[in-house]
Amino acid sequence: MDPTTSPLLVKQPRPQAPTPPLARWAAALVLLLLSACPPARAQFSGPALTPPTTDRALPVPTPTSDLLHLDHGDIFLAPGDLVTVHIYGSTDYGPTVRVNLDGTMQLPLIGTVSVKGLTLDRAEDLIAERLKTSGMYLDPQVTLQVVESATQVITVTGEAHAIVPVTGVRHLLEIISAAGGLPLTASHTVTINRPGTAQPIIVQLGTDPMHSAEWNVPVYPGDTIVLSRVGVIYLLGEFKQPGAIPIQQNSPLTLLQATSLGGGTLYPGRYDDLRIIRTVDRRRTLLRVDVKKVMLGKAPDPVLQADDILYLPPSAIKSAIESGGVGVLLSAVSIMLIAIKY
Repeated sequence: MDPTTSPLLVKQPRPQAPTPPLARWAAALVLLLLSACPPARAQFSGPALTPPTTDRALPVPTPTSDLLHLDHGDIFLAPGDLVTVHIYGSTDYGPTVRVNLDGTMQLPLIGTVSVKGLTLDRAEDLIAERLKTSGMYLDPQVTLQVVESATQVITVTGEAHAIVPVTGVRHLLEIISAAGGLPLTASHTVTINRPGTAQPIIVQLGTDPMHSAEWNVPVYPGDTIVLSRVGVIYLLGEFKQPGAIPIQQNSPLTLLQATSLGGGTLYPGRYDDLRIIRTVDRRRTLLRVDVKKVMLGKAPDPVLQADDILYLPPSAIKSAIESGGVGVLLSAVSIMLIAIKY
């Protein structure tokens, strides 16, 4: 037998050792770390492109011609007011008294006079009648001057809160400025509640300074200025400028518009998992949107509603890549592969 053909001398191929499970896991981890974007999910199934279904009645602004000729109403005396009584043609009678808590005044010659719920004109007539019936004056012409008043204030409520003391006539912009200015979440439709006026005064603030005199109306002590809240959209998560975005009443605002107003999205955001949190019938609903598909025109751009919350959650892998932590993981995987190999 030829020794070269002996089965004992034939070189057999060396069987390959199976790949250890640890190496397979390490390779899978490397591939996972190198993929920055998560896999795409289902097609957009968010809200329809329709305006809000709730009927929001808008207040009708008071005509400009009426704003310039509004009556400030009668001035009512209130407890705490300091009043000086004058009689025309007489310098002997001019007491200065304060209205008591029960609405009465203590005046010389005539005693206690109740002015509770009386206007300035009616109080003047009452004091003149008392002076006449007491026999002190034949036909006195009484004038009351309010020196100090606890009610000489204008109240600002709504999105701003302030009590502004005033004397005489002021203007709307002055009072809003004294209250801290018009907040970002305040509507440009301002309501003025005035004592003695049946209907509230609705003022639509403009944006053109050249026409500011048309809506910078005079306001008076006792007025209440209501700064109503405008609809807002809230941005949370991986937006460059998270926060509240005001929207105009009955004016549509889409997802891409709100994202643009928020400065755009950040790299760590999970673009396929943007969440719209919406309150429907006092219940929270969650809508998931693939914002990348919306940007590429592959999905409709949903119309947002007031008080919607847009939340863009962060991706753990992209956050690690942005913070530099992926380098440590790759180094650890490389060491593991070298250890397995040798």
